[in-house]
Amino acid sequence: MLSATRKEWNELYVFFTLLHKGSVSLGNEEGKPLGRVLPIYMISRQEHDGERKYYVEEELIRVVSSDNETEFPREDFGTVSDMILSALRENREDEVEAPDGVEGFLDALRIFDMEARTDDRTNFYITFHDASFPPVGLRIYSRLCAMQPLLDGGRTANLKLEQSGVRFSQPAVNKINYTDDPENPNEVARRMMYIESLGGVLKYNDVADKIFRSNLALIDLNIGRVLTEMVRVMHLDNINKVDELTAIIEDRNPLKIKEELIRKHLYYRHKIKEFLLALALGMRPSKQYNGTESAVAGFVMVDAQGNILVYRKTEREVFANYLFKHTRLEKGNPEKDKYGYLERENRLYYFKLNLKVAFVKR
Repeated sequence: MLSATRKEWNELYVFFTLLHKGSVSLGNEEGKPLGRVLPIYMISRQEHDGERKYYVEEELIRVVSSDNETEFPREDFGTVSDMILSALRENREDEVEAPDGVEGFLDALRIFDMEARTDDRTNFYITFHDASFPPVGLRIYSRLCAMQPLLDGGRTANLKLEQSGVRFSQPAVNKINYTDDPENPNEVARRMMYIESLGGVLKYNDVADKIFRSNLALIDLNIGRVLTEMVRVMHLDNINKVDELTAIIEDRNPLKIKEELIRKHLYYRHKIKEFLLALALGMRPSKQYNGTESAVAGFVMVDAQGNILVYRKTEREVFANYLFKHTRLEKGNPEKDKYGYLERENRLYYFKLNLKVAFVKR
């Protein structure tokens, strides 16, 4: 019996549903249908034998590869996608067995890779309307499986705070770094508060990784300071939604800019939206980014009921507002990502925070 992960089944569910419906709704900034439906002309997907194109016709799906052309009834794709959705709803395990009949359908389609084989981070390309429109590379984010973070940069996404105000002895540093407190499980916040209670001051220094520092500088030379303050607030005040953190930043004004820039021009809000769009369209901490967007030109978003919406860079303002309202900062693993400790470097002590961006849970 064929079994696969929820993420793998989810990709096939989205793929088959789009082929069956032959259209998809654009999403609005609230995560609801915008009221505009895009007809699908063709979906191309990387398979084990190369690119395969699935043309949506009135009653058929025409499948074209480099050496073969076949046709399947469109309604079959709807039947199988419903079966996959039911299996995902009924089984909450990560590994899910194929419903009866689904494996035979995959064999007939010659689909042997449950996830598309791509190096450009897309799941597939969709040509909307007709052949005169260029294909759009899309990436799937779904609540039917564990959602991937928008930014999971590991230690390359660390931000540095310089510790000053008092010189700590090595025993004091050891006590700050390794004392446990069962009543305060947030070890990063606990250490920051402990440092400050002893007279220490943690002040923004820099983005730790030079590639990520340069990437962020394309958005704004000072955005590292803004993001660091947001991560600090997330740990200390347990607030993680990006829009709420941005509102706090607007009040605190870490860059000491004019109030008019904040309230009339929405400076901080605009910079954070540009940061989120850059993440969505290709920027990564460890890879040099020059502002040129990657193959990913939008997202297919799937809710917990299996409803599908699409967001594209061509609807830039809607996409940016959606990301702004539906993302949060997450706490990574301090041991794995090497942050949250007072560390000595060139005779000074630094405290690193980690930047991780994910979608809100619901």
